[in-house]
Amino acid sequence: MIAVIQRVTNASVTIEGIVKSSIGKGLLVLLGIEEADNGEDVSWLATKVVNLRIFNDEAGVMNVSVKDEGGDVIVVSQFTLHASTKKGNRPSYIKAARPETAIPLYESFVKVVSQELGKTVQTGEFGADMKVNLLNDGPVTIIIDTKNKN
Repeated sequence: MIAVIQRVTNASVTIEGIVKSSIGKGLLVLLGIEEADNGEDVSWLATKVVNLRIFNDEAGVMNVSVKDEGGDVIVVSQFTLHASTKKGNRPSYIKAARPETAIPLYESFVKVVSQELGKTVQTGEFGADMKVNLLNDGPVTIIIDTKNKN
């Protein structure tokens, strides 16, 4: 499971011209799921995201989590995070999970983040053509791969 985590001033997801979700200050999480991912990856990554200290404290040091900040989270599925570009110029997505694997893990990730955060998490729509708008704050962008957690 790969997450691209961006600290944002605001973010939104638009589908077919209609804003589906939007948040103010918080995190935009682009989530890529592969066939090898499981519930352990979900739990570990969700806890890591909610407790990642990337917001500034009163001294201007990144030492505060989104949970402590009272910020929001929006999670958007993005299978292209598992693109392989080793051969040729057309990315291969063979490692990306099929919907029957990815959807339950995506929904579980959203649920666990919501529980850890203590509030509803906003989402995109799995498999939809989404327009993601964000104002990256910092900019701060962190990439976490559950396969590299040890």
